[in-house]
Amino acid sequence: MPFTLLETLSSPLQDNDQLAAVDLGSNSFHMVVARYTQGQLRVIDRLRETVRMADGLDARGGLSQEAHQRAIDCLSRFGQRIRELPASRVRALATNTVRRLALPQSFLVPAEAALGHAIEVVSGREEARLIYLGVAQAQPPKPGTRRLVIDIGGGSTEFIIGSGLQTLERESIQVGCIASTRRFFPGGKLSRKRWMSALTEITAELQQFAQQYRALGWQEAIGSSGTAKAIGDICAAMKLTKGAITAEALPQVRERLLQAERVDAIDLPSLSKDRQPIIAGGVLVMEAAFQALGIDRMMVSKAAMREGILYDMLGRRGSDDPRELSVATMMQRYGVDIDQADRVDATAQRLFEQVAKAWDLGEDDARLLHWAARLHEIGQAVAHSQYHVHGAYLLEHSDIAGFSRQEQLMLAALVRTHRRGIPKAAFDALPDRRIPAIRRLAALLRLAVLLHRAHDAAPIPTLELTAEGDTLRLLLDKQWIDARPLLRADLIGESDDMPGLGVAFKPFVT
Repeated sequence: MPFTLLETLSSPLQDNDQLAAVDLGSNSFHMVVARYTQGQLRVIDRLRETVRMADGLDARGGLSQEAHQRAIDCLSRFGQRIRELPASRVRALATNTVRRLALPQSFLVPAEAALGHAIEVVSGREEARLIYLGVAQAQPPKPGTRRLVIDIGGGSTEFIIGSGLQTLERESIQVGCIASTRRFFPGGKLSRKRWMSALTEITAELQQFAQQYRALGWQEAIGSSGTAKAIGDICAAMKLTKGAITAEALPQVRERLLQAERVDAIDLPSLSKDRQPIIAGGVLVMEAAFQALGIDRMMVSKAAMREGILYDMLGRRGSDDPRELSVATMMQRYGVDIDQADRVDATAQRLFEQVAKAWDLGEDDARLLHWAARLHEIGQAVAHSQYHVHGAYLLEHSDIAGFSRQEQLMLAALVRTHRRGIPKAAFDALPDRRIPAIRRLAALLRLAVLLHRAHDAAPIPTLELTAEGDTLRLLLDKQWIDARPLLRADLIGESDDMPGLGVAFKPFVT
């Protein structure tokens, strides 16, 4: 059904509006600022700093003070450029290293303060989708062709097969240029024996999806981001190719690299000092990928996730929001009662409209409530008993295209708390800045679900909700509610349950 509320809340982009994308990678932080002009994005500023967060990550998910401070200092400098941009025009995403932190909020809270904007964490597969989108927009594919895109980052490597602007397969594995250099060449020592052992191990890791990828096939392969570009430049400088990466060139690059006995002694033409400490891991992962997937030739793209974030922001503000398709796909997969979802969604919108101003709720909140209303019954596919718990689990642990980790956690919290008692820890995993709004959205979703508990298609004649501070007052038609004694009892019971959300609820009738 059309989401009319968002149509009224959304403010379309105007010519000369600026958008900014920030990519908190494991090796480098990137920021791209673009101007929206006549329906197109024109990049007006780029910033990149080597931060090497992955260097400071230990096996227990701790981050060294030095790496933490490098990241905060970089974000402070980025923040000077974009702090004045509206929040809706900036999207900052963190990847593998932040995903692996044991206490991510201990980093994210000061990081957001330094940047002046919210920072989201994305899964490896969502990172892969955004990488592919960036490459596809920068180098439009030929109609009907499939592409393999590989992005070797600092902590992980993403493998994507796509057609047009859409991904067909997405994988992310925990090998990257920093992680692999540290893992396979401890102490910086290089040797042929270590290299071949590492090559065998990484190739084996790739076998989990290599056969599936080969069966699907592709017409062209593209490497994105800094590692692919560096290897392509080395191949060109060694006069092995004209900038592409080939199966014949890679072993020659490896042999030249192994002439050094230590990482800090690597001498490859065109290799920057900045990339020297991590190039061994990058070439290693690239060689393993070529072997496992049978790649002959790979072109190089300068585009990567940061460009994908920009174009994804355009889609989110228009009719191409990938999250809407993902929600519809989940509803179909788990057999959601569409009519019931429509009813709950429509009523949730009505309630939201009436209290949004008093409760300072905005467009992002409206979207979350919309999706939670659509998905609140997906747990029924597992079992009716405790279906809200099952639904929350599915939302928290699924790979859902278009959604960040935080967005999935917020949806899971809304679905978990839409019925029965409110667990004390229901909102503990959420960013502190979002908890007050999510608690209030949970109250609205609970009311919308309750009002349609009987799955009755008849309209609700009177539905007036007011908010004063943390107190909700609901006005219903007396004749209508008197004909529904079970609903009356449920609403009265909500007066006891909603304090768990920090909300006082007072139902009354005309």
